[in-house]
Amino acid sequence: MTVLSDKLVYRFGDGRADGSADMKNLLGGKGANLAEMSRLGLPVPPGFTITTEVCSWYNANGKTYPEGLREEVEAALKEVGEKAGGVFGDPENPLLVSVRSGARVSMPGMMDTVLNLGLNDETVKGLMKRTDDERFAYDSYRRFIQMYGDVVLGVEHHLFEDILEDFKQSKGVELDTELDAADWRDIIGRYKELVEEETGKPFPQDVHEQLWGAITAVFESWNSPRAITYRRLHDIPGDWGTAVNVQSMVFGNMGDDSATGVAFTRNPSTGERKIYGEFLVNAQGEDVVAGIRTPQPLTEEARREAGNPLPSLESLMPEVFRELVDIFHKLEAHYRDMQDVEFTIQNGKLWILQTRAGKRTAKAALKIAVDMVDEGLITREEAVLRIEPSALDQLLHPTIDPAAERHVLATGLPASPGAASGEIVFDSDEAERLNGLGHKVILVRVETSPEDIHGMHAAQGILTTRGGMTSHAAVVARGMGTPCVSGAGTISVDYKAGTMTAGGGVLKAGDWITIDGSTGEVLKGRVPMVQPELSGDFATLMEWADSVRRMKVRTNADTPHDAKTAREFGAEGIGLCRTEHMFFEADRIMAVRQMILAETEEERRRALDRLLPMQRNDFIGIFTEMAGLPVTIRLLDPPLHEFLPQEEADIAELAEVMGVDTDKVRRRVDELHEFNPMLGHRGVRLGITYPEIPEMQARAILEAAIEVKHRSGEAPLVEIMVPLVLARKELDIVAERIHAVAEQVMNEAGERIDYMVGTMIELPRAALMANRIAETAQFFSFGTNDLTQTALGISRDDAAKFLGEYISRGIFETDPFVSIDAEGVGQLVRMGAERGRATREGIKLGVCGEHGGDPASIDFFEDVGLDYVSCSPFRVPIARLAAAQATLRRRAS
Repeated sequence: MTVLSDKLVYRFGDGRADGSADMKNLLGGKGANLAEMSRLGLPVPPGFTITTEVCSWYNANGKTYPEGLREEVEAALKEVGEKAGGVFGDPENPLLVSVRSGARVSMPGMMDTVLNLGLNDETVKGLMKRTDDERFAYDSYRRFIQMYGDVVLGVEHHLFEDILEDFKQSKGVELDTELDAADWRDIIGRYKELVEEETGKPFPQDVHEQLWGAITAVFESWNSPRAITYRRLHDIPGDWGTAVNVQSMVFGNMGDDSATGVAFTRNPSTGERKIYGEFLVNAQGEDVVAGIRTPQPLTEEARREAGNPLPSLESLMPEVFRELVDIFHKLEAHYRDMQDVEFTIQNGKLWILQTRAGKRTAKAALKIAVDMVDEGLITREEAVLRIEPSALDQLLHPTIDPAAERHVLATGLPASPGAASGEIVFDSDEAERLNGLGHKVILVRVETSPEDIHGMHAAQGILTTRGGMTSHAAVVARGMGTPCVSGAGTISVDYKAGTMTAGGGVLKAGDWITIDGSTGEVLKGRVPMVQPELSGDFATLMEWADSVRRMKVRTNADTPHDAKTAREFGAEGIGLCRTEHMFFEADRIMAVRQMILAETEEERRRALDRLLPMQRNDFIGIFTEMAGLPVTIRLLDPPLHEFLPQEEADIAELAEVMGVDTDKVRRRVDELHEFNPMLGHRGVRLGITYPEIPEMQARAILEAAIEVKHRSGEAPLVEIMVPLVLARKELDIVAERIHAVAEQVMNEAGERIDYMVGTMIELPRAALMANRIAETAQFFSFGTNDLTQTALGISRDDAAKFLGEYISRGIFETDPFVSIDAEGVGQLVRMGAERGRATREGIKLGVCGEHGGDPASIDFFEDVGLDYVSCSPFRVPIARLAAAQATLRRRAS
C-alpha cells in the first residue's frame, strides 16, 4: 500500500521553492534541481512538481489519482500563471506549459515530454497577439499537436513527419524555417485530420483535458518498455516512480534574439574544464537533438577547433554568454559536480530549464574527480565515491568506436567486457593453428569446456550460444581479460557444415564478426575500435581508494601471465589458483589420462610422478610473480571424466600410448561418466578415494615455494585449499596427508616455510557446519559460484533460459550469479563467517567466486567483515574501488 504525504504538489520559481536539492526521492532529480536553482536565485521559469508518490499511487490503485490532487494542481497552476503573466486556457493571454518526467536518477530520453501544452484553436490566436508573430504561434501549435499526438494519443511520430515532408516537397522547400504562417495553418489542419483518423476522436481542445492527458502519459511512460529496459540495465528499482514537472513555457523560437541549447560545464568525454555544448538560434529544445538543423558551438574556441563557419553564442550574444558562464560557475560551486544544463534565450533573456549531474565517460569521470579535489570543491573520499566502479571497464579494454556503424546480428549476455573482431572459427585446435599464423579469430562454440582452453587463449574473443554470465566460457574469458558474449540463443551453430546462422543470414568459418562483451552484441564484419588508455588520474584515484580500503583484493589466476597482469592492476595476492586448467595443457593431458585410467595405486603414482615436475614448474612461475604475497591454490576439483577423451580418434590415440585395447579405454570412460557431475565424484571426494593426487599436488606446491624462496629470498604465503568439503572429517583425512607430505618436503630441503590448509565453503552444509570445519581449517574461502548453485538449486549454465523472466517478475532483483543473493545465499556466507570465527578467532575469510568482482556483492562482503575478495585480473581495479566505497559507506552509516 502506497502511503501519501500531505503535500502532493511542490512549487518553484521567482526566487522561491517549496522543495530543495535533498528531496530527489520525492521530487525526482529534475524537480529537486529546479527547486534548488530557484532558491539560488537563478532565472528558472515558474512551475510545480507532482511527487513520485503520486506515480506509485497511480500504478498501485488501478491507474487512478489520489483525492485532492486535482485541487492542488489547479491552485499551483493559477500561481504559475500569476508569476508568468498569463492564464491557463485564456484565449487572450494564454499560459503555456511544458510537462516533463523526472525520476530520482537521470534516465535521459527514457520517458516522455510534452511542450507548448495549452494551445488550441482559440489560444493560438492569443499567443499570436501577445507575441505579434503569427508564424511563431502556428509553428508552436503544430509542434504541440505533433508531440501530444505522439506521446499522449499514441499516433506514430513518423506519420506527422510524413505529412510535413510531403508538404515541404510540394512547396519546393527543404527547411522548416522556409514555411510561413499560412503553411503552418494548412499543416495543422492535416495533423488534426490524422489524429481523428488514427484515434477516432478530434484533437482535444480543452486545455485541462490536455494537461491531465500529458500528466498521465508521463506516469505511464515510467513502465514503457524502453524505461523498463533502462532500469534493468542500470539497476534502478521499479517502485521508485517518476515525478511530473509542469513548467511555464519559455520560447527559443521567437526570432533572432532567441535561442535554445544544451551545455556541459566540463567536457563529458575528456573531463577538461572547458564548456562543451551547442545551441540553435530561433529554435525550440527538440530542434537541437532532432538533427534537422546544424547546431552552433557555444564558445569561440570550440568553433575554431571544429572549423565550424556558424557563429558561436559567445560572439553572437556576448552578454547572455557571460551570464550563462557565471551561472555555470555558480552551479558547479553549489552542486560540486559537473553539470548538464538546458537553457533557453527568449527575446534576449536567459532562462535555465534544467541542471543535473552530467553523464560522462570513465576517463572524464576520473579527471573531473581528481581536478575537483585539486580545486578544493570535494574531498579525496568524495572523489572515490564519485566513480562508478564498473565504469572502469571502459579504461581496461578496447571498446567499439561510438561513431561506428553497427550491424547487429544477435544479442547475448555481456559475459566479459571489451570488444574484439576476428574470423569465425568453430574449433579450438583450428583457433590455435590460425592464431599461430597471425590470424585474429573469434571462437564460436555452442558452449565451451575445459578442453577448449587452448582455443580460448588463442582467440581475440569468445562467442557461445548457451550458458550464462558465470558459465565456463564467461569465467575463463574474464580471467583472461578476453571479450566474451555468452548465451546468444538466437544464433544457430552447425559444426559439421562450419556455419552459424544469425540475423537472418548464414556466416561461414573465415567470415569476420565483431563481439561487444560490454553490451552482448554480435556485429557483422570488422568494426572500428577505441583502444584503452590508463591516465595518471586513474593511478591517483586508485591510490586514494587504497588508502581508505579495509578489505584486501586478490585475484583469480592460473598462470604466471594472469598473476603478473593482476599484480600490475594492484592485486594483493591470489585468492584462487585452479590447478585443473594446468592439467589440460597438451604436454601433460596424456599423463593425466594415464593416471585416471590406471587400475592400481602403483600405476597412478607412476603417472603422477611424471606430472610432478610439470606441476611444480607451474607453481614456481606463479609464486615468482607473487613472491611475498598470499597464494591460495585449490587442489584438483573437477570430476575425472572431464579429462578423458570423448572422440573416437582421441580414445584410439590414448589406447595406443598405453598399449591397451580401445574397448578397455572406452569402458573406463563409460564407468567414470556421471549423471550429475557437479554433485558427483569431485573435489575432496577425489582426495579421499585417490589420496596420491593431493599428495602429489601438495609436494609440487611446497617444493615450488621453497625453490622461489631460495631464488628470491622471499617465499609466498602458501594457502592450500581443499574444495567441496561438507564435513570436518573429510578435511581431516586430506589435511593429514598434506601435513605429512609437507614435513617430508621441508625435511628433504632442510628449509621450513609457513603454509596453511583451509577449505572452500561452497555447499550449504559446509556453511551450517562451519564451526566444526574450522577446528581443522585455517582459512575459509567462500566459493559463491557453487554455493549459489547448490543453495538455489539452479545450474548457472542453464539459468539464462529463465532468469530473465524471474528478474522481470521480481523473484530476483538481479542475476544471482552476478550479484550475490544477499537474502538467501548471503545469509549462508554470513553464517559461515560467524560460526568459523566462533571456533577459530581471527580465521582468514575471503571469497573467490565471480561475486568477488561485483561492486554490489563487495558491499555485502564488507558488511559481513570478510578479509578479502578475489576476482579475475581485469576486475581487480573495480574491486579495489568498490571495496574502498564500501568502507566509506560503513564509516558514514
